[in-house]
Amino acid sequence: MASKGTHFWRWYIGFYPPRPNDVEETLTADNVKSGLVLQPEVLAEHFSQQHDIRKRLMQEDALAALEDVMNQIFARKAESAPSIPTSSFRLPSRVTLNDAKRQAWFADLANPDIPLSKLGKNVPHGAKGHDLLDLLHTNNVAIPRAVWFLRVFGANESAGLRNKPSYNPTQYSVEWANVMTSYMKKQLAEIALPSAPRLVASIKQTFKGVLSDTEMRQKWISRFTYCLSLLRTFYAEGLVDNRTFLAWLVQQMSTCNLAQAGFVVRLGDEYLDGMLVSRALTRPFIEACLAKFVEIEGSPAKEFLPNTANILRNLISRSFAALPDACISPRIYIQHGAILEEILMENFAAVPADSVLQQNVQVLREAVVDTLADVQRRNEAMLFQHLPPRVLGSLSSALSDIKLLNSISGKTDMSTVSLFDDYSEISPSFSRKLDFLLTWSVTPLQYGDHRPYAAACLLLLWRNKAEERAIRRDAPSPDEQIQDVLFDWLDSSDVAGEPGNLPAVALLFGQLVKHGLFSYGLYMQRLIARGESGLSYSQASVEEEGSRHRQFLRWIPLHSSDTSLISQRKVILYGFRVRETPEDANEREIRREVRALMPELFGGEPRAGEPLNTMFWKSCASLLSAPRYEQLKTLKQWFLPLYKKFLTSQGEPTFDTDNTILRIFTLSTIIMARVRSYGSILDMSLYTLEYANSSPLLTAVIETIRQHIEVWACMNRMRDVASALWTVHQTWRSRGSQNRVLLKLLAEVDNDRYLEPAAREQMLSDISAFSHALFPSNENPDTVPPVLPEILLLATAPNPEAPSLLANSLWYKYMTSPDWAWKVWDNTIASLRQIPVMMGDVPERRACALRYATFLLHVDQHLPRGFDEQIRAWFLGSGRNEVAALTPDAWDVVTVVLLYLICYGALTTTTILESLIYQVWQAGANVTSEEQAQSLETLLSSVNTLFEHLLLRDECGTGLPPVDVFEAQGLQTRRRDVFREPHFSSLVANFPALVLIEQNRYLPETLRAASTTLRRTICRVNVFRQGIYRDLDAVRLAFERLLESQNVPDELHEPLVSALRLMLNDPGQDGPVNAAEWSSASSLLSPWKLAATSIEIRLTIKQLGEGMARESTRLAACASLDKLATAVFYHCKSPEEADFVAEMITDVGPTVAGKFVNAGLRRIVDILRETDSTNKIDAMTRLVSCAGEILRLLANIVAPFRKDASLPQVDPSVQDHLFAALCAKIAEMTEMMAALVQQPWSEDIARGSQAVIFLARLLQFYLGFPNQWPQQGKDLSEKLCANLTRLALIHTTGEGLNMLAFPLIMDTLCYTLDEIPTDMKATMPYDPFRNYPEFALSDLPSDIPPEYKARLRTMLPYVALNPAVEDLVYATRDAYGAILSSVPVQNRPWEWTEYLGDVPGADPRSGGPNDGQTDDGRPAVKNSASLSLELFEARLTGDRIVPPQTAKDDLLAEENLRALQDDLYAEGAFRRDWRETRVSLNDATSASGVRVGSRADQDDNAPPLPAFGQYPNAAAPTDARNSSRRPSPASSVRSATSLRQSPAHPLSRLSVSTAGEVIDVDALEAGTSGSGSGSTNKRKAMSSIAEEDDEVQIVDGPGPGASSHASKRTKAKTAAKTTKAKKK
Repeated sequence: MASKGTHFWRWYIGFYPPRPNDVEETLTADNVKSGLVLQPEVLAEHFSQQHDIRKRLMQEDALAALEDVMNQIFARKAESAPSIPTSSFRLPSRVTLNDAKRQAWFADLANPDIPLSKLGKNVPHGAKGHDLLDLLHTNNVAIPRAVWFLRVFGANESAGLRNKPSYNPTQYSVEWANVMTSYMKKQLAEIALPSAPRLVASIKQTFKGVLSDTEMRQKWISRFTYCLSLLRTFYAEGLVDNRTFLAWLVQQMSTCNLAQAGFVVRLGDEYLDGMLVSRALTRPFIEACLAKFVEIEGSPAKEFLPNTANILRNLISRSFAALPDACISPRIYIQHGAILEEILMENFAAVPADSVLQQNVQVLREAVVDTLADVQRRNEAMLFQHLPPRVLGSLSSALSDIKLLNSISGKTDMSTVSLFDDYSEISPSFSRKLDFLLTWSVTPLQYGDHRPYAAACLLLLWRNKAEERAIRRDAPSPDEQIQDVLFDWLDSSDVAGEPGNLPAVALLFGQLVKHGLFSYGLYMQRLIARGESGLSYSQASVEEEGSRHRQFLRWIPLHSSDTSLISQRKVILYGFRVRETPEDANEREIRREVRALMPELFGGEPRAGEPLNTMFWKSCASLLSAPRYEQLKTLKQWFLPLYKKFLTSQGEPTFDTDNTILRIFTLSTIIMARVRSYGSILDMSLYTLEYANSSPLLTAVIETIRQHIEVWACMNRMRDVASALWTVHQTWRSRGSQNRVLLKLLAEVDNDRYLEPAAREQMLSDISAFSHALFPSNENPDTVPPVLPEILLLATAPNPEAPSLLANSLWYKYMTSPDWAWKVWDNTIASLRQIPVMMGDVPERRACALRYATFLLHVDQHLPRGFDEQIRAWFLGSGRNEVAALTPDAWDVVTVVLLYLICYGALTTTTILESLIYQVWQAGANVTSEEQAQSLETLLSSVNTLFEHLLLRDECGTGLPPVDVFEAQGLQTRRRDVFREPHFSSLVANFPALVLIEQNRYLPETLRAASTTLRRTICRVNVFRQGIYRDLDAVRLAFERLLESQNVPDELHEPLVSALRLMLNDPGQDGPVNAAEWSSASSLLSPWKLAATSIEIRLTIKQLGEGMARESTRLAACASLDKLATAVFYHCKSPEEADFVAEMITDVGPTVAGKFVNAGLRRIVDILRETDSTNKIDAMTRLVSCAGEILRLLANIVAPFRKDASLPQVDPSVQDHLFAALCAKIAEMTEMMAALVQQPWSEDIARGSQAVIFLARLLQFYLGFPNQWPQQGKDLSEKLCANLTRLALIHTTGEGLNMLAFPLIMDTLCYTLDEIPTDMKATMPYDPFRNYPEFALSDLPSDIPPEYKARLRTMLPYVALNPAVEDLVYATRDAYGAILSSVPVQNRPWEWTEYLGDVPGADPRSGGPNDGQTDDGRPAVKNSASLSLELFEARLTGDRIVPPQTAKDDLLAEENLRALQDDLYAEGAFRRDWRETRVSLNDATSASGVRVGSRADQDDNAPPLPAFGQYPNAAAPTDARNSSRRPSPASSVRSATSLRQSPAHPLSRLSVSTAGEVIDVDALEAGTSGSGSGSTNKRKAMSSIAEEDDEVQIVDGPGPGASSHASKRTKAKTAAKTTKAKKK
């Protein structure tokens, strides 16, 4: 019961057995009488040791002493702890069994009642691969047991390779992955689709699929399901190589049919997460899913595959959300971009009802939309779509500005024309713009009298805004700076110095002086201050060439009568002593001419004689030839005051007075228009409106305003015009009269801008009332008979008032009929056809025709909207046949009527052109026989004559209207409308018809010559050219449309292009260019002719393209086109020229574009091959500059073809040479950048990065074209991908960090990897990771941005690591004990087999009644698993977890258990308090004492530690031990036990126990927190305790680990090396 020298009770603290020598055993008289009285331990009852303890703790070495005590405790405990035994794991060996035994073994393996430990001694050897899988499936082996068997089988298979240096633990996983994938592929191959029926009817086709038969389907599903279950475990544990399997899965998704897709998509759904870590897998998987989805959507079996389609949607959405970079693929974007967006947006179609959920969905939708937009933007960038607009250069900006300025019309609001920037400062950009504006306003290469007024107005508007801003900012006024810029232009501009441009310059600066933008006085002062020579006429010699400013001073007008300014000018030009200047003589001569022309203005009588013709202005030669100074001074300061005085002096309006005013007004405005004094015309017109009391005078003023409406708009005076017209309308309205022409012009001028809303409403009301008065509404309108005989009788009516009376009577009869005017016109034409029969004399016929014209003019006045619409409808309707039947004599009569109506505004010129002349031209152009030509000869000749009178002739008094200058003014007004939009586009569109008439051999030569004359003559008209340059695109489209038509023979293309050249080029200027000679075209790179030149060259290029399509002209056209294309790329050196050429080559066919693309790529290859060894970085900069413009030009040429993905064909040799040169240059730049980043603060790094960016963009452009990828290209691509990876890494950190270069290079790398061809159906293993970068993430710099590192991770050819080894590395300790991390732990799934428990007989040390326990009864740690504990530096600490006590009532036993064990436990504070306060009644009244000094008799094998005692194990079932367990680190926190007696610690309950009783530790229960304490010791609480387990020992660390029930064994953690391992 007891060992030598010890007693079992010695291990119970506080219990001291009686001894003979004890003081209480000695009987004395005092003890008997008084009882035993012990001496106090201290002299005073109030004495406390706390003061001494506190004093000791205050010493400097107190903490060091305590630390030394604890270190000794830990050291002794570690020395006494047993070591981890060596690994006893043995892999089950293979044995060869016969068929019966092998079958029996597999039957036992399938039997779950037979433990694997029984089968684990050895495994059978035999079947492999698919046969082994079939064997497992046939025996229906449970998946965990099958996995164990296959793992052991694989471990034995690879056992012989483990000792080789090249051994790869995962190699067998690759082999087993191939076994599994081939096994699954064989099963999927059994799912076939029926083939298309053959055309041979005699062959009977039958189809029987594996899924069509019930029994076969069940077998197939069972086998496939079993295979998937195995695969699931294999994949999770790494028994199949994940990379190999996922690559196979991607390949299957690409190659499977729709029946197999239903199974493959479910595999993809399960293993998608493994793909999403690598772009090499995700990108082809997304592409395959999209292709399969499109195939399903277009398949007849769509309704049977809704689940498959839904899974595909889910796979695509998940893949995009997890790895958007997988969609950075131009091929995916082109083929499936729309369907991808549709699938992603379908996820958010349903709106949830919950507001919180709805908000979350909205946030997610915004994130997806933003990501999708970013992906689309990056793909479009690599496809060179939506290229950013280039910052306009001088030439490009000028072209844009010319187009803007030429678009100014009478409807333009000048405040909306944004020519200048919004800045108020005078900048170099503003100076260039102003110089351009001034040149545009005076150059003869542009057209329109409105230009100087527009220039002055635009500058005035900008000055006003700048001045307002300067006032707000208290800044200087911009006037002085504007004066300087204008002076510099006058002083240095070549255009201003041209003598022919002097009138235009004088007009321009006259407007600038008028608006205060240019100071005439400061101009003279500056010339004097700088000592300008050659200003005076008096000092000029014959040999000396005068200053250009002398002519400017002479011509620029003054709008004010400043005497000092006039005198100063006179002195500068003529000197001090000159009394009379040439200007005085000119003024007198001008006044004499004006008095002779208009004597009634000066109180004389008008000259009697024939009506004035349109050339009357020749009598005012002095006025027309005088400098603008005299012109404006005479007209504005002398003539206009006289005219205003004349108007105010008139009394009551009479017919003669109105005629006089009309005559003076008409002649004055015509002369002023000849000298371009439009400001005086407007002032005169607005003043005359106040005195316009008769319709003829009002009509004349209105027609003058309408004729020059573009000028008024450029003057920004449209508001004044609208106000004046509104005032006149109010005046006439107050008289009870309405004027339709006035209301129409007022509505056009207002254009919803200038009138007040109330005035505009009243105007519209007046128009409506006027229309209702002339055409009253009636439910039963009058019916007009088709024949009106009274109209025919008008030809012989003698009464001069007959036309008016007839018109009134017809209106009165048929005013409610909507077509009464149409029938009047129809009867009038019928009557006009009879006039040549009734009258033989031509003058008599024309006089009769004028009677009918007067009648129709009166009819027009009875129509609310005029006669024009009715006549248009008649010509376009039944009038075609009537017109075709007219004879030449009848046409003469009809022409008189039409011209008369046009002169007086009843009919518009545009109506005659669009409804009659253009129709006849088109018919003449389409004549295909002589019979048609004869039938159209009269009609075509007549309309040509009519066209000539309408647009080309200015004479009057020729027997046809106009008979005088007053009627000619009306004709001129209607003529100007032809050259305004939208009518001018119709003229241009029908202009090629004249060319076709000229080339039509069926027509008579006279008609063809007449068409040529008409075409050439109208091209000389100034307003016609102004209309052409206003909208050059309309001109180009008119001819292109005809050239592209299949109805036009090829031989007519050259005459059409020649006609276009004539339209675009003035006679006498540079002739047509040769499009095949770039040098001649580049000589025309002037902004004023560039737009027109580009149209010519564009059409010529199209001609060459058409010539290439014809066999007869192919060789010549190809040669010319090659010559032009080569010249373009060797002469295009500026960005502006590149843009110009790109603009010309738009809208060409793929053949022509291919010629230019090949020529451009050849030029780029030459540039790439040019080397400069002196300074490589400068050479790269020049390369980017030269080749960059060519690349942009090529991108613009190819851009139109990217919409339908039909790019121009590129020569394969050109592609090969470009790719080789590009790879070499990228390799060179890689080495250069690697060297540059080693030089801190080097400015060449940025230049090098720009070169890298350009090369990447060039590579993207190359990849956009279809390529055959020869073997050389595939070999170069591997090195190219490696260099791109290096360049990307260079730009991720340090000196090379570039936020633009890195993503662009990475996108280029993705593009390159995607375009390298891979055959999904090839016999070789599919490797999606080919050419992908491969390096360790740990090799990356530490300062790389996290987003860059994440993107690089997706590019690496690694799948997700197995969770068992993720973040696990091998580690060692250095000499100081510090842990050093080494290589990552590699997964060894075939070596790390399951732990099946201790196999009996496997360990010779096993056996005996205490097997599995140590000598002290604690569980033993056995290193018997496949993963040795030595890998984790495991060691025993001697601690174990105290289980909870089951006996709730034996608290005293639990108290002693707590006190006598050095273990881990925990209990609550309330439970501890309850346990410590339980006192036995017998113990409470006991008076027995204990000798304190008896504790000294207790011995220990180890030297004593100060203030610490030993605690024997109370749970030992054997005799008391000689040595005690050392405390664990967890128990070392306990305080020293008080050895003082305590009545709260009962001894009676333990004293009655025998030595043979064993304390049932399993029956004890511990709390969740706190610590146990006895009467003689107190311990601090444990922080935590694990689950119930008395066999789990703490290996290391103060905290308890996880445990299981007593019947379970601990499982070892996995590792792969014999060295120590730890978590990162």
